[in-house]
Amino acid sequence: MTTTTGPIASGVAPFAARGMRFSVDAWDPSYGTSVAGDDLADSSARVEVNLEVRAAAWRPMAVPAARGRSVAVPAAVLFVDGVRRVEARAWIHDLAPSGGRATAAAPAICASYACGVVCCCGQGAHLLGAHVRRGLFTAASHAVDLTTGGGRYRVRTAKDGPDGPTLALQQEMLELEVRIAARARGTHELVQTVDDDDHPLADVLPGEFGEGFGGQDGHAGQASQASQHTADRSAGQADDLLVVDGPLRGRTRLPRMLGFVKTHHTQYLPAAQHAVVGTLDRAERTPIFLLNNRRDASWDRFTWYLRLPSRPGAPWAGVARVECRADLPLDEAVALADLSQAVLPRFASQEFKDGRAPQNLYPIAGLERALRRRLGDAQLLYRSLRRAAAG
Repeated sequence: MTTTTGPIASGVAPFAARGMRFSVDAWDPSYGTSVAGDDLADSSARVEVNLEVRAAAWRPMAVPAARGRSVAVPAAVLFVDGVRRVEARAWIHDLAPSGGRATAAAPAICASYACGVVCCCGQGAHLLGAHVRRGLFTAASHAVDLTTGGGRYRVRTAKDGPDGPTLALQQEMLELEVRIAARARGTHELVQTVDDDDHPLADVLPGEFGEGFGGQDGHAGQASQASQHTADRSAGQADDLLVVDGPLRGRTRLPRMLGFVKTHHTQYLPAAQHAVVGTLDRAERTPIFLLNNRRDASWDRFTWYLRLPSRPGAPWAGVARVECRADLPLDEAVALADLSQAVLPRFASQEFKDGRAPQNLYPIAGLERALRRRLGDAQLLYRSLRRAAAG
C-alpha cells in the first residue's frame, strides 16, 4: 500500500478512508513495487532538459495525433529479453602441490541463462530466437569447462571480487541479446540453440505470448511465417522496432532500438520536471531529456517517461521509462519517442493476467515464460553439479 504525496494523475480517483487518500499498488507484493516511492536516489548523471521543449515549458506530451504529428507504425515490433538462474555457488580451489590440499579458493557461480526474441506483426506474436547457455563464471585463471550429466558449463572469465561472477553473467547476457537481436532482424527465421549447438528445442506453445498475440502452432507455422516475411521485407528490416527489456546498457549498436525500464529507483529530473511525470495521462509522455555520464560517454542516452494504460492508482502508476541512443539527431530521438506512444501502450498487460501490470508488456512476459521452460529442471541440474564435484 502506498500513500499519495504528490499530484494525482489525470482521471485518477484514489480511495478515501477517514480523510486519508491512498491507493493499492497494482504489482504483486512478491515483485516489490515499480517505484521506490519518496526515497528515489538522486542521480549522479548530468541531466539536460532543454531539448524538445524549454525546461519552463515542460508539460505532458499528448499522443502524436493530438499534436498534429503523424507516426508510421512499424510492420513488426521485436521484443528482446533474457532470463537467468544460478544453479549453484561454487569454489574453484587453488592449485596445490601433488598430494597436497588447497588452502584457498576463488568464488564461482554455475548458471543457466537464456535470451530470446519475440516478433509481433500482422501474423500475431511468434518466437524468432531462443538460445540457452550454461556457464561457470569465476576469476580463477586455471578454471576449465565443467561437464556434467545436465550439460556443459563453459568457463566465463570474471573480475576479482565477490560480485565479479554475477557481473560477468549479466554482461554475457547483454552480449547474447545483441547477437540474437541482430540475427533475428537479418533472417526473420526461428532459431533455437542450446550450448552453441543447433539442436532444436521444444516448439513454442500456442498463446504463450498473451491473449491477442497468439502466434502459430508448431515449428511448421513458424517456418511458414518466416518465409513470408523474408519474401516481403528486405534483409535490412527497415520497417521494424526493437524493444529490449531494461536499460540499453551497451546495447546501443543496433538501429531503431528502445530500452524499456519497468522500475524506478533513481530521480533523474529536477523537482519541477519530476512533478510532470505524476500528471501524465495514459499514452502521454514527458518531453525528452538527456542523461550524461561524465566518466563514461557510452552510458549516455535520450530518455522520457511514458504512462501505460492502467487502473487508477498512485501518481506514478503505470509509468515506464523509455530510452534510446544519445548519438541520434534530436529529431530522430523525438520521432522514436512519438513512436513509443503509438506502439507500446497496446502491449500493456492487465492485472488479472500479470503481477507486474501494466509495465510487464505481454510479449516480454510470454518470452520470459518461454525461456524459463527451456532452462531445464533446477533440482536435476543441481544434483548433476554435486555429482561432478564429488568426482
